[in-house]
Amino acid sequence: MNKHVYLFGQGINEGSASQVDILGGKGANLAEMSSLNIPVPPGFTITTPVCISFLKQKSLKKKIKESIDKSLKIVENIMSKGFGDIKNPLLLSVRSGAKISMPGMMETVLNIGLTSKTIPALIEQTQNSRFVYDSYRRLIMMYSDVVMEKAEQKNHIQIREKLENILDKYKRKNNITNDYELTTQDLQYLIKKFKIEIKKYFKIEFPDSCKEQLWGAIEAVFKSWNGKRAIQYRNIENIPHDWGTAVNVQTMVFGNLGETSATGVAFTRNPSNGNNKIYGEWLKNAQGEDVVAGIRTPNPINESSKTNRSKNSETLQKKWPDIYKKLFAIKNKLEKHYKDMQDIEFTIESGNLWMLQTRKGKRTGEAAIKIGVEMNNEKLITQKELIDRIISKNIDEIMHPKVDPELEKINKPIESGLPASPGGACGQIVFTASRAEEWHKKNKKVLLVRHETSPEDVQGMHVSQGIITAKGGMTSHAALVARGWGKACIVGCSNLNIDLKRKTVTINKTTYKEGDWFTINSTEGLVYDQKLNLVTSNFFKNKKFLNLMSLTNKFKKLKIRANADNPKDAILSKKLGAQGIGLCRTEHMFFDKKRIRSVQKMILSSSNIDRKNAIMELLPYQKNDFYKMLKAISPNPVTIRLLDPPLHEFLPSQKNIKLINSLAKNMSISSKEITNRIIDLFEINPMLGHRGCRLAVSFPEITEMQVEAIFTACAKLIKEGVNPKPEIMIPLVSTVGEFENQKLAVETIAKKLNEKFKIKLKYKLGTMIELPRACLIANKIAAKADFLSFGTNDLTQTTFGFSRDDIGSFIQNYFDNNILKEDPFKTIDQQGVGELVKIAVEKARKSKPKIKIGICGEHGGDPKSIYFFNKINLDYVSCSPYRIPIAYLAAAKASFRM
Repeated sequence: MNKHVYLFGQGINEGSASQVDILGGKGANLAEMSSLNIPVPPGFTITTPVCISFLKQKSLKKKIKESIDKSLKIVENIMSKGFGDIKNPLLLSVRSGAKISMPGMMETVLNIGLTSKTIPALIEQTQNSRFVYDSYRRLIMMYSDVVMEKAEQKNHIQIREKLENILDKYKRKNNITNDYELTTQDLQYLIKKFKIEIKKYFKIEFPDSCKEQLWGAIEAVFKSWNGKRAIQYRNIENIPHDWGTAVNVQTMVFGNLGETSATGVAFTRNPSNGNNKIYGEWLKNAQGEDVVAGIRTPNPINESSKTNRSKNSETLQKKWPDIYKKLFAIKNKLEKHYKDMQDIEFTIESGNLWMLQTRKGKRTGEAAIKIGVEMNNEKLITQKELIDRIISKNIDEIMHPKVDPELEKINKPIESGLPASPGGACGQIVFTASRAEEWHKKNKKVLLVRHETSPEDVQGMHVSQGIITAKGGMTSHAALVARGWGKACIVGCSNLNIDLKRKTVTINKTTYKEGDWFTINSTEGLVYDQKLNLVTSNFFKNKKFLNLMSLTNKFKKLKIRANADNPKDAILSKKLGAQGIGLCRTEHMFFDKKRIRSVQKMILSSSNIDRKNAIMELLPYQKNDFYKMLKAISPNPVTIRLLDPPLHEFLPSQKNIKLINSLAKNMSISSKEITNRIIDLFEINPMLGHRGCRLAVSFPEITEMQVEAIFTACAKLIKEGVNPKPEIMIPLVSTVGEFENQKLAVETIAKKLNEKFKIKLKYKLGTMIELPRACLIANKIAAKADFLSFGTNDLTQTTFGFSRDDIGSFIQNYFDNNILKEDPFKTIDQQGVGELVKIAVEKARKSKPKIKIGICGEHGGDPKSIYFFNKINLDYVSCSPYRIPIAYLAAAKASFRM
């Protein structure tokens, strides 16, 4: 027989914390606290399956109602009170309680059971008529809003707002500032006016039956599971819609009963910094909603909870030391039992302490890491439990500057987009990369605002504090580059209307000009139109963070490498724990102003000799680049990808006449010749065009120059006593013939330089697997290669036929229609792309069992993808430098799931 109602409190606890699926978080924890002999007002929890059944049937089944009535009788006996009794009435609260906390998303109704028949008895009992009528006033406002309006989908009435208006007008007319200043007579008058207003709009009287109030409240809370804000919250948090909510019916205890009553909220440790001191607030003679709604300014519960604003306020510890000691003892008991920091709600009624709730406390990233590490040191949790408890968002938070949370509370964002790269940034807005460079040279802090970014924008992006784009998704160019640099970035801000001629951007009918100050919270994807302070964190000096990283290294199986294109990023990567460079994109080195002209000359040359001379101008630069990169990361390996993008990316746009004329003058040829060459190089689909190894086959001098630069740098390092470990990676291979062609070119140059330097250069030669065909012939490629590395960005594009820069325009529709559950460019698509990777790994290892295999796409920094890569036994993942600690954490967690 299925049980639908579970009792808790005063020595009765039919449920436990392990039954969170059916009792919800609140109900399960109320039962658990009861079992720990913690004072909990008695009540009962109606299970989540009842909610699911109710939402389907549109009514409560008879047997459910009978179970509720039976449980209510037991609560009445415990309390020696009767629900609806005219001499000794019992009052109830009805609250929601989902499996996962959804704060404020569903409904609550308090003071149920107050009617014309029970009010006189309660006044007689309490000798406090003001308290009774204030409680009734609160019931009317809550019940009419939650039960009569929202549950019946009559949202157009907005009864809460109408009742608030009546209250506000009365207070203004009578010079009353605060609700608690209302007298019994004031409240009686307001209650009368409220009831008239309710009848006017709902055409029925406010219910004066205790049972009618109870059934209405229970059903309304169940219905709130499908409320608009609850659905939106579940979509954001990826919470299933079929879970349902439990309902908790509990005896009311009153913090507003008089001068020896109070209400409060506390955390067993500080949720902002993790300090092991109870932290919270309390209000004398108040109900819980007064604290939450900010109706009155609460006081700190102890000295460690004081802020600048509350430094002179009276603490609970000082006012009622005995009650504080009891609260402190309960705090210790709860932490020891749950082995985690708790968020607790309490009420003091006439000097008696009652616990209304405990749940896992929300905390900042810094606090999460500190609390976890210290609980491990205290032997409360194991090392594995510590690692499992920390989430990637915790690490994100401590690694990036962020907007001051106190300022965000009082400022409203003007736009929102996709949080492409976490952190915060503040600067004056500019609309072109060149303008960003100009202003940067004048020591101005800028935010680059663009429709979208391209490789030509990299310098402007690099000098900007942060980046905002109107288009693009989480793996667009702006997102990828920004994450690699640890730079704040928001993409896909669809309300941005940029006018480059006027140097303005219009957002929701407000126009901003170049130079206006913006601030972005790119962890949440929020844009503010003013200068807000940023809070920084030096995570390298955070001992708790370093302790955590040390533990993850102890457990992880996967090696973690970094995607880095310059020595600065390589040094940062090593400092962050990179065990090598898994992807060095050489084309990014060519966009420097001193080098781009040589690349352009190479592309525009009409003869092989001129082309080779132009490309060899880059040799000293490339040799120096590789020397610094290999030295910075030694003795770990550096995987260098030879030139990959199509040549047109290095040339100006046809429309950029100024740049074309300058280039023509520099090369002593006509502007028309350059324009014609740009037109010749134009490709309808460059992503699948003349790029990667195809380019190297057509222009072998590119491979020759790059490989000579690598080996010359290695020779210099060897003479200096440094042990360089270059891994040369051929991009976009789809046939064995392509790889063999490039392998021969590399081996020829190696032989020549071995003879020149009289040394034996050690290197590995492999390929980037980024095409479906390459996955299917991985065994044949592996037979010729030393390593394979999956470029999962392009592999996803070529498998789905999606462009990662355009997917942002329609992917939300795919989510809304349940076509896709996740962005395949963010998390590996295991059924398609992942299956190709798995096939390739199996084939390659069958051909060459000890071949090294890794992944260097954006998925290398995604925790869900890392679990998959660990499962299929890759050797390493490579990610952006600032994703390295997250990859460490995910790899350690993945090892527990093997």
